[in-house]
Amino acid sequence: MVFQPFDPDRPEVPERKFRRFSKIPVRMLAPNVITLLALCAGLTAIRMAFEQRLEIAVYAIVFAAILDGVDGRLARLLKGTSRFGAELDSLADFVNFGVAPALMLYFWGLHGLASVGWIAALIFAICAGLRLARFNVMADDPNRPDWAGNFFVGMPAPAGAITVLLPIYIYFLGVPLGAPLVWLTFLYTLSIAFLMVSRLPVFSGKRVGKKVAPELVMPVVFVAVLFFALLISYPWVVLATGTIAYLGCLPLGFASYRKYVRGDLGAKPAQTAAGASNTTAPPIASPPGSPLASDAGDDRPTRLN
Repeated sequence: MVFQPFDPDRPEVPERKFRRFSKIPVRMLAPNVITLLALCAGLTAIRMAFEQRLEIAVYAIVFAAILDGVDGRLARLLKGTSRFGAELDSLADFVNFGVAPALMLYFWGLHGLASVGWIAALIFAICAGLRLARFNVMADDPNRPDWAGNFFVGMPAPAGAITVLLPIYIYFLGVPLGAPLVWLTFLYTLSIAFLMVSRLPVFSGKRVGKKVAPELVMPVVFVAVLFFALLISYPWVVLATGTIAYLGCLPLGFASYRKYVRGDLGAKPAQTAAGASNTTAPPIASPPGSPLASDAGDDRPTRLN
């Protein structure tokens, strides 16, 4: 029967009690919304690259990188960090800074190398995924020294995405797209992919700029406004110059990392010597007949209180 007959004498079945979840504070949602906006920007970059509208695609990647730098700081500022937000951020970063730049390079010029160009795009995307996975694992390492938070292990994914697009910046500056530029792009893409999965220490900058002196507020605001004004007015010059400068600063980060390591190695012998001097000296045997000798056995050292 489609409809069950109505029985007025049948006892009423209590309604099923649904589990009520606690309300989520807005401060927990705000960073995740920014992460989703960054993901939308990365997906839009893929579409623009497929439609050969590379300028908008590059703008979308840069916008996603800016949002990626904002969501984490906003979460820590609002005390809205969560495991869900961290996993969502990693997935968004893989799409924005691994898949999207690889497809942009392939649709732009690497497709001229056929399967070879596609292999380069695949390697870059895979290395970005491996880089993000390693970052998530190392973030939970309790044995890392405090100063290690100043450095990334390998080039971070957002920086890798902005850096790997250097051939496109040069193309927009007037360099013709020919076989030499395509082959250089192939080698350059593999090099950036290798830097992302390498053990190269890269300065993170996460602990820089948390507090600004009052007399530096106006200069910092002026520099920030000037940078964005130049980025909007001369995007390809600023992006190309910034990329080259960033690559040139990688050895400086490595030198700073080695300085910290040498400081730790120099501190260990001093700690070892201090620990040896603080150890209790072996007890001196008491002469026979003394009170100490009568309290202690032959094989048990005397306890000095």
